[in-house]
Amino acid sequence: MKIHMISLGCDKNLVDAEMMLGLSKEGGYQYTEEEEQADIIIVNTCCFILEAKEESIGVILAAARQKTEGQCKALIVTGCMAQRYKEEILKEIPEVDALLGTSNYDKIVSVLDAVSESKKSTEFLDLDRLPDISKRSRSLAGSWYAYLKIAEGCDKNCTYCIIPSLRGHYRSYPMDAILKQAKELVRGGVRELILVAQETTLYGTDLYGKKTLPDLLRALCRIEELRWVRILYCYPEELTDEMISVIASEEKICNYLDIPIQHASDRILRRMGRRTNQADIRAIVKKLRSRIPDLTLRTTLITGFPGEEEEDFAILSSFVEEMQFERLGVFCYSKEEDTPAWNLSHHLPESVKRKRRDAIMALQQGISKRHLQEKIGKTLFAMVEGRMPDSGVYLARGAMDAPGVDGNIFFESEREHICGDFVEVLITDASEYDLMGEAI
Repeated sequence: MKIHMISLGCDKNLVDAEMMLGLSKEGGYQYTEEEEQADIIIVNTCCFILEAKEESIGVILAAARQKTEGQCKALIVTGCMAQRYKEEILKEIPEVDALLGTSNYDKIVSVLDAVSESKKSTEFLDLDRLPDISKRSRSLAGSWYAYLKIAEGCDKNCTYCIIPSLRGHYRSYPMDAILKQAKELVRGGVRELILVAQETTLYGTDLYGKKTLPDLLRALCRIEELRWVRILYCYPEELTDEMISVIASEEKICNYLDIPIQHASDRILRRMGRRTNQADIRAIVKKLRSRIPDLTLRTTLITGFPGEEEEDFAILSSFVEEMQFERLGVFCYSKEEDTPAWNLSHHLPESVKRKRRDAIMALQQGISKRHLQEKIGKTLFAMVEGRMPDSGVYLARGAMDAPGVDGNIFFESEREHICGDFVEVLITDASEYDLMGEAI
């Protein structure tokens, strides 16, 4: 039977979807990219914030129409929304034949077998179990880069975040299993591995009694055909001197770090349940930039958290101007039930949240453009990701850009290139978020 996968939300969810496809192939199922041709549709959902929930519901309902009006015979819902709203989904969307929890996506074949025989199925195992990661498909992402999930769950318990109740406690995958998967991906043509988890910096503390991410990074860098290693989601308070030294010394590790700080007002950081204050953040940023001079720093912020006063927002704006982060994203606070922040006082109107978000992004736009204009006249090493069909201009990413969230390098070339090629590009122009140039 043919299955079609729709994966929503974060890159960690995408890894789960690729695992399910790999297992499905082993179980005798065939993947199709055409939803209309699928016998079974799997929707891997997200419900981290309100917009994600709305998107997931819309996609599930669209898939339900495929079941009632098209070829589809069964509909499976997996991921965070299945974990969080299983009773509601089964009650409100009768077209759904099966639900699969976040910690047992490796049971997808038994669920597929059940719905193939027109049986209903719900699989929800211990939230703190580790799924089998021995099988993986590369069907849902480009063949030249891959996300490598090194841990599940989170123990930080930030007051705005639902993840611990959806994904369980922090637990690391064994290093040998991660390295085996990494080597298989590289043998399949992957040239960039992007390390992800809810928090990468705590990797190994539960298994090995210490932060073992530096050891994992060194081992990954010894994989011969691998060109880039990128690290996302590093909590600033957990960055160690050893970790910084490894990034600075290993050539394959991109000088790029994603360190979500969420705010800069100490009062709001305390209400968020964060483990850092502004002084801590300023100190780690200073240390990182002194030890890795060409480092690109990405961070994320939340505007409109309950109780955020004009003074708090002014502190945040001033901090963004001072820190001059190369990459920055902003989310409006989303009120989520079953989180401590749900019961906090002084929730703000959506219009205020959006206005403050837009103001920070307008500020960051100028900062980003100044950073990129400094690249004009320089030669950057970049990975080809595609070609614009009308103009023939190539699309690429540099080491300072992660896929999906950062900018691109557009370049012209007299030679033909394919996705995954590495080229040197002389930068000739810059916009707010992208670079333009010519291949050397």
